[in-house]
Amino acid sequence: MSDRSARSGRSVVVLGGGLAGVLTAQALSAVAHVTLVERDVLPAQPAPRRGLPQARHVHLLWSGGADAMEELLPGVTHRLLARGARRLALPDDMVGLSPQGWFRRWAGAHYMLLSSRDLLDATVRAQVLACDRVTLRQGTEALGLVGDASKVIGVRVRDGDGVRYALRADLVVDATGRASRAPAWLRDLGLPPVPQRTVSSGLVYASRLFRAPKATHDGFPAVNIQADPRGLGPGRAGTLIPVEGGRWHVTLSGTTGGEPTRGNDAFERFARGLRHPVLADLISRAEPLEDVALTRTTANRRHYYERARRWPEGFVALGDAVAAYNPTYGQGMSVAAQSARAVRAVVRSRGWETPGLARHLQRAVAGPVSVAWSMATSQDVFYPGATPHGPTLRERASAAYLDRLLHTATGNGRIAREVTRVTSMEHGPLLLLKPSVLLAAARGPLRPPLTGPPLTRGEREAVVGG
Repeated sequence: MSDRSARSGRSVVVLGGGLAGVLTAQALSAVAHVTLVERDVLPAQPAPRRGLPQARHVHLLWSGGADAMEELLPGVTHRLLARGARRLALPDDMVGLSPQGWFRRWAGAHYMLLSSRDLLDATVRAQVLACDRVTLRQGTEALGLVGDASKVIGVRVRDGDGVRYALRADLVVDATGRASRAPAWLRDLGLPPVPQRTVSSGLVYASRLFRAPKATHDGFPAVNIQADPRGLGPGRAGTLIPVEGGRWHVTLSGTTGGEPTRGNDAFERFARGLRHPVLADLISRAEPLEDVALTRTTANRRHYYERARRWPEGFVALGDAVAAYNPTYGQGMSVAAQSARAVRAVVRSRGWETPGLARHLQRAVAGPVSVAWSMATSQDVFYPGATPHGPTLRERASAAYLDRLLHTATGNGRIAREVTRVTSMEHGPLLLLKPSVLLAAARGPLRPPLTGPPLTRGEREAVVGG
């Protein structure tokens, strides 16, 4: 894809200036001029914005997503690390309690990138907007599609002064997130509704930033206390990640009947009520930097656009506009990066002029979406009221095998690394059905269970005094 092809007069409009939209703009900028339409006025430096309230909660980029982002934007990982982001090895730098017990910190080849969402977005956005083939129209809201049931030829927008006009495009990409109005827009074009599914655990999550103790600034692991979806009572969980500026970002969550609140004084008390008090012990030694942020919009929701009987040329949806996940699993940003990479791969392999390109793109996006969806819903479907009819027989069988596999991973380093390859989104779940993995799951763990969190002596003494 040469600069010459980008100057051929092709045009793309990407709706949404979040991570999914910006990375997709980068993916398509080599074959077309891209106009990025964003309702907010975007900050030049890392800072909160109105249209991204979830930025106040823990975000992480699994290595499968980080690798996809680096392919699209060479050098972006170095830029993030230079600005204070952290790269933590997996499972080495994760202290994790699963429903099956504590994971050992086995040596592994996987990783995650950790930073505030504000830093990540600002760094990626600056690199993409430096390209002269990407134009930003901020303070501009998308109102609807232009076209008919067979072809989309543009989008109607309204700018900050209230002026309405149409942007013509060869391709319109909806990356507007959970608030996407694509179902209504497609219906207005005369298209039938597509299948969709919602799995809601009733999760509420609360987050707070802390200044970490100085003794931990040279390196501290992430800490993750998982809920047990098949245990008695509500599922309560908590995650602590180190981010730039010597800070800890902590998110606590609870399902129906066990939700956290917005109160600052209640934050540590909730953490102390998790399945282990290590998170509460850690934040009791840290300085709070802001008030608690609370969010209730956490349901898993998927539109199966790839199954649509009819799909218009010139339109594709991706990111949270297609599927949004329980944020506990940290999959959204990785899916966004892998989806943008998939879009670029389809255009490269099939060519811009191929008939049915939009449908090919939509089906390609379904690949990373399906992987993340299966991992998120396999747990959440067991909470009371998550779905109208409860888990299916297939979901029960899959969950039983996953439970056995995670139990094995607590005492088998090889299986722990295979599981991490899947959870880090480097490989799909079929990896866990290899004969060698099935045999290891049948045998169970090779080492006895840990009785407490696997902190090193230095980590323990630095924070809780031994």
